[in-house]
Amino acid sequence: MVEDDVAAADTLVEALRARGFEASSTNLGRTALGRLDADDFEVVLTDLRMPEMTGVELAQLVRAQHPLVPVVVITAFGSIRVAVDAIHHGAYDFLTKPYDLDLVVVTLDRAIGHHRAQVELEQLRASRTGNSTGVLARSASMQRVLSTVARVAKQDVSVLITGESGTGKELIARALHDESPRSKQPFVALNCAAVPEGLLESELFGHVKGAFTDAHTARNGVFVQAHRGTLFLDEIGDMPLSMQAKLLRALQERRVRPVGGDREIEIGVRVIAATHRDLEADVAAGRFREDLFFRIHVVELALPPLRARGGDIILLATEFARVAALRAGKPTPRITPAFADRLTAYDWPGNVRELQNCMERAVALAEGPELGEVDLPARLRSLGTNVLHASDDGDGIVPLDAVERRYILQVLKLMRGNKRATADALGLDRSTLYRKLEVYGEHERKSSDAPESDA
Repeated sequence: MVEDDVAAADTLVEALRARGFEASSTNLGRTALGRLDADDFEVVLTDLRMPEMTGVELAQLVRAQHPLVPVVVITAFGSIRVAVDAIHHGAYDFLTKPYDLDLVVVTLDRAIGHHRAQVELEQLRASRTGNSTGVLARSASMQRVLSTVARVAKQDVSVLITGESGTGKELIARALHDESPRSKQPFVALNCAAVPEGLLESELFGHVKGAFTDAHTARNGVFVQAHRGTLFLDEIGDMPLSMQAKLLRALQERRVRPVGGDREIEIGVRVIAATHRDLEADVAAGRFREDLFFRIHVVELALPPLRARGGDIILLATEFARVAALRAGKPTPRITPAFADRLTAYDWPGNVRELQNCMERAVALAEGPELGEVDLPARLRSLGTNVLHASDDGDGIVPLDAVERRYILQVLKLMRGNKRATADALGLDRSTLYRKLEVYGEHERKSSDAPESDA
């Protein structure tokens, strides 16, 4: 804190330390700048009126020399003009005297959160390298996936990759192939949902010349094309039941018979399958063969949706912007904090594929060195501010456990009731989350049993 009234500064510093902050003070702006050079401070809280240097002047210098450190200005003149002037010259926020300690704490928490987001953005810009798989990911949920990839890649077992459309299932399949002993052999992919039912057998097993009207030449199917390598069957859950039986036979006997042929061909492939469907539910409903499910479901890799991957959104967005700019022959634009806030607040129903499309559009439309909100699609620009209010009735401060409860339930709603994804996003053990949700449920039951009060 920078404050020429030493007694007032000491009082506030002690109060902030009691609230868990590591705080210190000085009465000179120049001293504050020197300490910023020497130590890692996350926020500067400064009085506006000081004899040597005003708070606005200090904010300008901090912005120039330490652009990632937010400055909060305290003023006894709570006018809009003073506040706007301070923010215009580089201040992050302002407080008015006499200040409420709870409001100071909330403001500093927001400023520190902003600082940490800025630091993370800079780190992502400085280092875009992924891991040995080439998959860009830092979130705990994706790190668990990549850990499993590393363990099973070298084992010649079937893998089923599950997850919403656009989560990168083929990318993970390629990572499994690249890390396996088959990496020098072919990787062949087939989207089972994209091939008409009448042609799917030929795509899988091939055909001989004259097998059907347009079969002017013989053609190998994907099983033969992927011999000694890896065959990736995407959207296997959309395969017709009649083809499921033929696929199961090929997997069991390691032989395929081309359409119209009279001999079988031996094949040696590793099969990786993927689906956005709940195959266990499809098995129960008779839409997917149980024996085929067990054949392809030796190891399951469940990919988290993008909305559950936290900081990976900005990591991926930064890389997509770099690639798009390179293709367009443009300098890589900088992602502004406002742009990043919109990205992280959005639900991303199309997952990574949608984010990539969004960044390519933004880079194409950008007219300057930065990506701002104006470069986003309308659906992202129209999002409300992602703020969790402490009190719905305007009473201000509420107990911390109530805020935690609202936040956890908000994240659970965002994850569409998926408790595993919610725990991952919150950084909680699943058992801890379940215990909290059980307590919240008991609270709701007690509330509903209570008699209604008179209006």
